[in-house]
Amino acid sequence: MTSTATTHTANRRRVAAATIIGTTVEWYDFFIYANAVALVFNKQFFDPAGGSVGQLVAFASIGLSFLFRPLGAFLAGHYGDKIGRRAMLVITLLLMGAATALIGLLPTYAQIGIAAPILLLLLRVLQGISAGGEWGGAVLMAVEHADPKKRGLAGSFPQLGVPLGMLLASGVMALMTGVISPGAAFAEWGWRVPFLLSIVLILVGYWVRRSVDESPVFQEIAETKSQTKAPIVVLLKKYWYLVLLGALVFAGNNAPGYMTTGGFITKYTTKDLHMDQTQVLVAVAVGSAFWFITTLVGGILSDKIGRVRTYQIGFVCSAIAVFLIFPIMNTGSIGMLYLALALFSVGLGFTYGPQAALYSEMFPASVRFSGVSISYALGAILGGAFAPLIAQAILDATHNTFGISVYLCIVVVLGFVAVSLIRDRQGIDLSIRNEEEQASGATVFEKVESK
Repeated sequence: MTSTATTHTANRRRVAAATIIGTTVEWYDFFIYANAVALVFNKQFFDPAGGSVGQLVAFASIGLSFLFRPLGAFLAGHYGDKIGRRAMLVITLLLMGAATALIGLLPTYAQIGIAAPILLLLLRVLQGISAGGEWGGAVLMAVEHADPKKRGLAGSFPQLGVPLGMLLASGVMALMTGVISPGAAFAEWGWRVPFLLSIVLILVGYWVRRSVDESPVFQEIAETKSQTKAPIVVLLKKYWYLVLLGALVFAGNNAPGYMTTGGFITKYTTKDLHMDQTQVLVAVAVGSAFWFITTLVGGILSDKIGRVRTYQIGFVCSAIAVFLIFPIMNTGSIGMLYLALALFSVGLGFTYGPQAALYSEMFPASVRFSGVSISYALGAILGGAFAPLIAQAILDATHNTFGISVYLCIVVVLGFVAVSLIRDRQGIDLSIRNEEEQASGATVFEKVESK
């Protein structure tokens, strides 16, 4: 008994390490693009548009990848529910890494003309497909391996890869702009180095993800031959309302989150407030560290007071923060920027840490990969896809940031309402044997089927 318990504990630790490392690598790749957009891509690839239009087009390229996340989610969800979680994790990691490294090798507009932005956008599409498929597999590996009483904590591990990826991306960019290739050297060649570093990170991530066991829930599905032939069809026919609620919940987190991860705050503070770009990148990296901590706390807290209540606290914090951060940043003080990002991280973490556990407990086992992946991908489109573009457009039209705060608050309120309609099913048996209970009672409007 003791030996079995020890084996389970060791395996859970390997899964935790694999999900954190793997998602960190994936999101480093994704966020390094947003940093480059804020600092250099408008001139390197979108030069003909010029000025603020070029910056808008550059930010729009961030949103483009989100439009292809559902495709990645559909593909990974379909095959993840049929051939397993681990296989899809490895495939998405390799796809993301290859696209990122190739961006680092791309000629600029000055070198090959219009082909440069076209190739850049194609590679960004591949990043979007990978990101759309990666998240569902990572969270299910973490949550389905976890102790039912600690799913919030276990599910926060893959979530931690996002702030860690942002911290790593911002830190590497700060190193390039401030130490290795300052000034003109960064625009010439320095921006390429962070993209090419992805090759090393992908090798590490691949090795780690290959070392963990398949999810026990999927092993049971495979052994009992319970795979659904068309999981996405079943999902959209029977559980479309859960997908919609899940998407709105994530949109409430994602729209504020992409002010930093989408590069808008980096661009706003460096270009509009004329703050030093290296200092700003360091501040964003430190803000990501705060986000890491609050995400972990959010996951742990959801095991204590429930997923929904933790979310509600987080959304209230976000609704307040969106009206505070811009006046604080507008002081032009780097110290106040640190304060703004720290305040912002509280709501972001509390609405991000519990997400994996909440989503996993919403959907039946046979369509769970499809359910969590598609909800996440659609929420990313509704919330984060064009949040930097919308924020920039509001700023250009009004010449102040209050309208941005109003826009973000509206999305946060929608997220609050959506999560309040979901029934907290903390600790529910996630195995295929319990699919009948999993298939009912996920919202406050549904009757809970008793066994």
